[in-house]
Amino acid sequence: MIIPKPNRLTPPQLAEVTDIASAFGCKIQPIVGAVRSIYAIVGDERDDLMINRLEGLAYIDRIDRIQSPFKLMDRRSDLATGRLQLGGVTLGEELLVIAGQCTIDPKNPNYFLETAHAVKEAGAQALRGGVWKPRTNPYSFQGDSRSLEILMDAARRTGLPVVAEVMEQEHINLALDAGVHVLQIGARNALNYSLLRQVGRAIAGRDTAVLLKRGLHLGTLNEFISAAEYIVSFGNPNVILCPRGTAPALDGYRNHPDESITPLLKEKTWAPVVVDPSHSVGKAAYVPACALAAVAYGADGLCVEAHVQPSRGIGDDPKQAVTPDVLAALIRQARALRAIVKPPPVVAEVAS
Repeated sequence: MIIPKPNRLTPPQLAEVTDIASAFGCKIQPIVGAVRSIYAIVGDERDDLMINRLEGLAYIDRIDRIQSPFKLMDRRSDLATGRLQLGGVTLGEELLVIAGQCTIDPKNPNYFLETAHAVKEAGAQALRGGVWKPRTNPYSFQGDSRSLEILMDAARRTGLPVVAEVMEQEHINLALDAGVHVLQIGARNALNYSLLRQVGRAIAGRDTAVLLKRGLHLGTLNEFISAAEYIVSFGNPNVILCPRGTAPALDGYRNHPDESITPLLKEKTWAPVVVDPSHSVGKAAYVPACALAAVAYGADGLCVEAHVQPSRGIGDDPKQAVTPDVLAALIRQARALRAIVKPPPVVAEVAS
């Protein structure tokens, strides 16, 4: 990892750094932050001569060599100093709540528009809505591109940033063209490396973020973080890790709730963790307790399914979406709990 003295390298400086790295079989990938940029060495960075030549450049501060399977996502990476903002919230400083319907019904757009206003009033800062849906049964509703117009209409009416799942290149293009703020990669595609590359390439140079869900079939923590590395390696560090329960299911729950992995993730990576309690437990009555457990474990946010009339929803909403009243109470309790469990800020000692 190359840390320059200025906030960004000039084109001639970047060209010089690239030439040195290329001579040793490596590439340079700029990671562009809001304030400053860093430059990842892609390849075997162990050659001391290459490091000496790079560190000898007058405009280079230092080279950080991180011996980790995920060099960019590692908590020792210089990316750890960055902060992702969404919906007026700086993740890690304030609890982020994303809420909305599992699936947008294109035949009944008013349900989603009403839900959007209701979750905003309940205290959510971002809006989720399923446009395209991965389904085990090929005859189940697979989503509809018309729902994207409804999602963006709700964004304009409420002022909330929106989250939508993508499963292929066409979805990525449509979502970005429409102005979707956060692309979701679902549990079934969490280890789809082609899709991870496509998303990473598509959002490079944008302020778009990615909500990456943990793999359905007990993806290890290293696999989970390495999947995020695929995305970040194209230059956009705006990735959120989302535990959402894994298989095999725990008897009585939809999945095996995995909110407890939050502190383990934070030991390994700087990425914010936003837990999905809805898919973890799969039943509306259990969602508030699972959400509070996630906050107690140190989650930076929650992604909750909500609907103004869950029984009239489609997809998973009838069984696991909470009502706006329940969501409002959940958010109040979650914020009160976070105020208790969040570590106090470190205050520098002042010399007397």
